[in-house]
Amino acid sequence: MKFYNNVFITGLLLGCLFTLSSQAQHYTWDELKKMPSVLHEDAGIDKFNIHPFIFEIGNYSQLAMGLSPVANSAFDFTPSKRIKDRRISGMNYLGDINVQFRLLSDTSWTTYYSATQRLGNKVVVSNKDNTLSKSILILPKKMEDFIQITRTWEKVKDGKGDALVLKFTIENKTNNKIELGGLGFPLIFNNILQGQSLEAAHKENSFYDPYMGRNGGYLQVAKLDGKGPALLVLPEGNTPFENYRPLLEDPTPRGLDFEGFYEWDVFSKSYSETLWKNATQWNNPTSYILQPKEKKSWGLRFVLADSIKGIESKLIAEKRPVVVGFPGYVLPTDVNGSLYIHANSPIKSIDVFPKNAIALESSTVQNGWYKYKVKGNVYGRSRVTITYANGEVQTVHYKVILPESTTISNYGKFLNNKQWFEQNDPYFHRAPGYITYDNEEKKQVTQDSRAWIAGLSDEGGAGSWLGAAMKQMVSPDKTEIKKLEHFVDTTLWGQIQYSNGEHKFGVRKSLFFYAPDSLPKGTYDTSINFKTWSAWPVKEALDPGRSYNYPHVAAAYWSLYRLSRNHKNLVENHPWQWYLNQAYETVMNMVSQAPYYAQFGQMEGTVFYFILKDLKAEGLTKEAELLEAEMKKRAIHWDDLLFPFESEMPWDSTGQEEVFIWSLYFGFLDKTDVTYSAILAYDPAIPHWAYNGNARRYWDFLYGGKLQRIERMIHHYGSELNAIPLLEYYKLHPSDLYSLRVGYGGVLGGIANIEQDGFAPAAFHSYPSTLKNDGISGDYGSGFFGYSVNTESYLVHDSTFGWLAFGGNLKETKDEIAFVPTTAGDNHLFIAPSKLDVLFLAGKVDHFTYSIKDKKVIVWLKNADNYTPDAVMDWTGNYTLVGNYTKRNDGKIIVPLSKEKLTQIILKIK
Repeated sequence: MKFYNNVFITGLLLGCLFTLSSQAQHYTWDELKKMPSVLHEDAGIDKFNIHPFIFEIGNYSQLAMGLSPVANSAFDFTPSKRIKDRRISGMNYLGDINVQFRLLSDTSWTTYYSATQRLGNKVVVSNKDNTLSKSILILPKKMEDFIQITRTWEKVKDGKGDALVLKFTIENKTNNKIELGGLGFPLIFNNILQGQSLEAAHKENSFYDPYMGRNGGYLQVAKLDGKGPALLVLPEGNTPFENYRPLLEDPTPRGLDFEGFYEWDVFSKSYSETLWKNATQWNNPTSYILQPKEKKSWGLRFVLADSIKGIESKLIAEKRPVVVGFPGYVLPTDVNGSLYIHANSPIKSIDVFPKNAIALESSTVQNGWYKYKVKGNVYGRSRVTITYANGEVQTVHYKVILPESTTISNYGKFLNNKQWFEQNDPYFHRAPGYITYDNEEKKQVTQDSRAWIAGLSDEGGAGSWLGAAMKQMVSPDKTEIKKLEHFVDTTLWGQIQYSNGEHKFGVRKSLFFYAPDSLPKGTYDTSINFKTWSAWPVKEALDPGRSYNYPHVAAAYWSLYRLSRNHKNLVENHPWQWYLNQAYETVMNMVSQAPYYAQFGQMEGTVFYFILKDLKAEGLTKEAELLEAEMKKRAIHWDDLLFPFESEMPWDSTGQEEVFIWSLYFGFLDKTDVTYSAILAYDPAIPHWAYNGNARRYWDFLYGGKLQRIERMIHHYGSELNAIPLLEYYKLHPSDLYSLRVGYGGVLGGIANIEQDGFAPAAFHSYPSTLKNDGISGDYGSGFFGYSVNTESYLVHDSTFGWLAFGGNLKETKDEIAFVPTTAGDNHLFIAPSKLDVLFLAGKVDHFTYSIKDKKVIVWLKNADNYTPDAVMDWTGNYTLVGNYTKRNDGKIIVPLSKEKLTQIILKIK
């Protein structure tokens, strides 16, 4: 399957070119092939064996033309196969440098980007055995009297092998002080997917993720299939990773198949004063003062970790400071977190910005790790700065949020007030409903040139009502549920979803449409440009052929089925059987009415698995068999493909969720392994709340955002959805702490973007010029589905870090662990040492204890309320429930709750 361009993809891109690359000349790939080269490849390429690398460098350009692991020389971390497409001025390579400088007496910055000013190099003969190449860059005449830049490629000893080092030395040639306000090294690796099949992309391409941790920072580069070694780019000497600048001036065509390139910024003060002046950066922007005639060197070191999961071990072996936070770097204020620090140099001081936003308390030294207790105090971004005795400085980036229960409650209130749409809507029939909200303008989005945004379908329009439905699964509220029922009976069933006719149970692409000739004058806002493909006419809007719209609808019905089945009088408009049947019919009609895209994994497709489980449990054998047969056809199709991760987009990070779940269910274990490994490649573990568990997405601001551009998205819905397979994998392999860390990072990362008033944006903008939430709610609800089915408390014991809590707080004594959940649902527990998974479909856990010796679990349940007289319990694991309880006909256990006191239940290992 080739990456393709079609009207759906190219139309919106053409409408957004000005946001895609505002600083670059825009060329197509075909145009680039015909343009003359500035690299002079005919001068030849030198090849070096630097175990574990094979390194290639251009004789003329002195730039990297190849960097392959010796163990897999057919794979190249750099885009070497693209040289004939990428050889014009402005196109960056590994070995380029970007500098902004000024005399200390000046106010404006002089800019030198080596990629845009290729004037050649003066090769310098070196008498050092470790020097592979050394050259002086020829600068424009207006700059050459001020500074001189020397580039050196070196081979250095590194443990049992070698490391590659790229070093730049900048000399101040004047008798005046020069300030370096910007110093960046382009990080050019092969993330260009254009023209690649999925099979080729997973074998040949890489994704990379930054840890902007100053001296502790690094870049990790992973092969798309998640297999084999991972490349680490480390600071050589005092080369802090201060910022991560997108190279928007590079003319390599950016789009759905290419996110763009970035650079490692050592200093970024000049950008923070100009292009980034409206944003607060992750690290304090700094500069360096070159004294008259001073020479100063900065550089990068390239090493290999044996695997993605081996990155932290390799960092320790490289004597780099390493930090690991639990439960991660999104910290609710009611959670007792911890930060473990492994460093070669003693810790001199730890500071927090903003002051007192986070409290840290030194605890113990454990297995070579310094342990600090961490407590979040003030909502918002926080930075922990660790200064070591050797002068190195490392930063760790946290997001402090309100308690999960408060966060989700606020989200529900915002949806049911600010986003509740009930105005007269005679042409589009969207009322009553939940509609997209613009939090910058403080108003509902009732019209948009992208029909779906205002049309209550697609992820970008359905996100609000999907979130409203899934919120009730986590934290039910009777008043909000009444609104949800009203929406389902009036707008979802009969408007968004066909309730009769040949398309019955089909899901429309949008309720909003553009038909100026058939609707009264003044219907449409004249300030909006509707002359675009995305302003769908009636026929397009009514089309039920987009499979991705069906999981949203199925999930809404399924949530009400669960609420109706397990609570008393919480849902009143229909019996639970009606909601489960509606969910079932929606899934089956996805396959029949939207067959093309149904062959791919769906975002939120895990809901189909839950629906199947519930059909089986309820004894609806015929329906279960039919649904299972259809799902198996899809799973068999995926099993026949090497990498079954296609979608509407050429490469995507959302289908993996459903592919993993069904492959596991039907026993296609090779495909679960392929899928799990692929997720690891784009979903990293990094000491930064914005990147930890942040599954890669970079185009959906075009389709679901207000600020529309190609840009790495921070915790778009892929974070929570990819957490589903990661956490499922962890439960099967509870000694694999890495999977839990990344998966849980995605779960909390998704709700980290919910603001204090409850507004939830499509995602957070990563560009240093912005660094804030997007302005509209967009497709947030798809991610919240992931939160709702993932939210869970984990009790873990690790050989290095000891007893750990995710989604709760623990107290450890000699004989037992006491655990208090802090999730919004307080209803799901996983006790890793015993592989015990306990789910309360109704009822909430106050606390539980775990006996270390005999593995006994005692759970105390919160008091009964008007809608929850009984807890409804399900569990997996080698345990028995002590006492006599009623088993419902679906196999669930009914535990009567007391109104006056906590109810205790006991689970003993068999």
